[in-house]
Amino acid sequence: MAQSVDIERLDLECQFNNTDHRTDLNGVDRLIVRRGQPFTISLYLRSGSFQPGVSSLSFVAETGPQPSEQYGTRASFGLSPDVDTSRWSAAVTSPPGDMVALQICSSPNAPIGRYTLTVGQSKIEFILLFNPWCPADDVFLDDEKSLEEYVLSQDGIIFRGSHQFPQPTPWNFGQFESGILDICLRILDSNPKYLRNPGKDCSGRRNPIYVSRVLSAMVNCNDDKGVLLGKWSGGYDGGVSPFLWRGSVEILRNWDSQACQPVRFGQCWVFAAVACSVSRALGIPCRVVTNFLSAHDTNSNLTIERYIDENGELVQSRDMIWNFHCWIENWMTRPDLKADFNGWQVSDPTPQEKSEGVYCCGPIPVKAIKEGELTFKYDAPFVFAEVNADVVTFMKKKDGSTSKVTTATVVGQKISTKKVGSDAREDITHLYKYPEGSDEEREAFTKANHQNKLLQQLQNDGLHLAIKVTSDMKKGCDFDVFAVVTNNTQSEKMCRLVFGSCAESYNGTLGENCGFKDLLNVGLSPGAERRIPLRLNYSKYGSHLTEDNLIRLAALVVDYSTKEAILAVRHIVLENPEIKVRILGEPKENRKLAAEITLQNPLPEPLENCCFSIEGANLTGGHVLSERLSSTVGPGEDAKVKIYFTPSHSGLRKLVVDFDSNKLCHVKGYRNVIIGK
Repeated sequence: MAQSVDIERLDLECQFNNTDHRTDLNGVDRLIVRRGQPFTISLYLRSGSFQPGVSSLSFVAETGPQPSEQYGTRASFGLSPDVDTSRWSAAVTSPPGDMVALQICSSPNAPIGRYTLTVGQSKIEFILLFNPWCPADDVFLDDEKSLEEYVLSQDGIIFRGSHQFPQPTPWNFGQFESGILDICLRILDSNPKYLRNPGKDCSGRRNPIYVSRVLSAMVNCNDDKGVLLGKWSGGYDGGVSPFLWRGSVEILRNWDSQACQPVRFGQCWVFAAVACSVSRALGIPCRVVTNFLSAHDTNSNLTIERYIDENGELVQSRDMIWNFHCWIENWMTRPDLKADFNGWQVSDPTPQEKSEGVYCCGPIPVKAIKEGELTFKYDAPFVFAEVNADVVTFMKKKDGSTSKVTTATVVGQKISTKKVGSDAREDITHLYKYPEGSDEEREAFTKANHQNKLLQQLQNDGLHLAIKVTSDMKKGCDFDVFAVVTNNTQSEKMCRLVFGSCAESYNGTLGENCGFKDLLNVGLSPGAERRIPLRLNYSKYGSHLTEDNLIRLAALVVDYSTKEAILAVRHIVLENPEIKVRILGEPKENRKLAAEITLQNPLPEPLENCCFSIEGANLTGGHVLSERLSSTVGPGEDAKVKIYFTPSHSGLRKLVVDFDSNKLCHVKGYRNVIIGK
């Protein structure tokens, strides 16, 4: 007859297990393991010794408030001769004696979350995460460098700006900082599906499709006790500017400490970055992606209809084209779809349109977007439109009539993410779209019933209009931009040219005029080209710029003989000054270092209330460190501070820097630091 074992104490071997399961950056004071991978615990017996075949041990693993075998949130199992990585199992790996070494393995599709494991009469607690290193896990990614980047890297680069000038912005994801994993689990426990039916919700956590859809809804607060409140217009009273954030840690901690009240405020890159931090913390490979010239199609007709007045000024409509829009991609298999749609899945936490009654979007395979498979789950038509919508522009005339305007706006350009193992930009447009004009593109559009794109004709051979800029467009400088009109016909042309500029937010909202010219008689002989300059002066644009540093240039040519109107639009990003960061001291674990940070004032006016802030995963103790300047910084002068910090872990780390002042706001910089042991 089997004899139960009398256990005096258990050792969870946290240091060994967490290191083996690549969770040690969360700390080694508690057990955090990944599913489908064995972990070791040691039992110390009060009396007697463990005898194989005679001594018995039973195990029960439970998660959630209503564990049940039916939901897969409870598993009972006994000892096996060997551990079986395809299911919950346990095996003894030590010789008979008063210390029993156990190997325990969870099922590779067990729900993630907090667990209680009953071993005989004793109970232990641990956290179970997705395991992208395990071939049987739905998030398995078979590339070590990609896993380093998309699961373990705690910092990264997010691209903003415009498609002509993608601007790298450093970000501290900080998914292993103290307390962040607990906050991520609290996000799951705060979602409405859990509050309605906790047993079913915990069961759903076996599935990365379900979890990423929940996160897409919970990172915004539009339907629930989500993390961030978005704001795209007006000031940021009652909160902070989305441009202030340097990373996700402060945002997640604020949400947690404020009893799950939304943190104010976020915009798309902030929503995406926080969702990336949570995904990586839970073990789902994740990256932030930027789509330049991103369409927001509100009526699902795959067409963005824009209206301008006779001066070429945009008359706002509900359909928008954002200069850029950020979302995330999560890596997983899609057993719910036909073969070949595994891999990267788009998930978008920025609240734009409702999906199944909730502000969330995705996951939808990137490949489904490329192939025009708009019936696939979830939200394929909306994402397809973001990268493929057709743009049709009409002119509204004073007499109430409208006419079509020739324009060459192509949405979905330079789709970008950070390169694996480097801070460079990787262009992944080819993963979302076939080459323009290719047979495969036509096939995808036919499948998606995208008639407008299929019917499009090549641009006419009449007048051609383009906007040219110089490479040196720095904030604080005066500079010229040019409208270039070319006459490709055999006859003399007389036309009107309107050339204007205005400040702009990245989501396409227009601000004040920054410079304008209206030429009523522009003559062009056959084959001729005219370059018409427009001077942009800091004295005019400086006070109108938003924190995006964007100016929209629009040129409109009307051919008097044919009445044809041609519109050219270009978005320029004014360059912020560079932040220089010098590390003083030998970068080693637990050794105090100083960052000497300098920024030269590029404006023709003084800067007041200057403040530098730094943060970095495993560099600044999970906190933001700030240093304020007491003096004013005059034009051309340097703002300079020293900020001290003590790294806690070795390896390549990113120190993220922010500079803020009354006239020059939230300039970002960073320095990569290799910390030695």
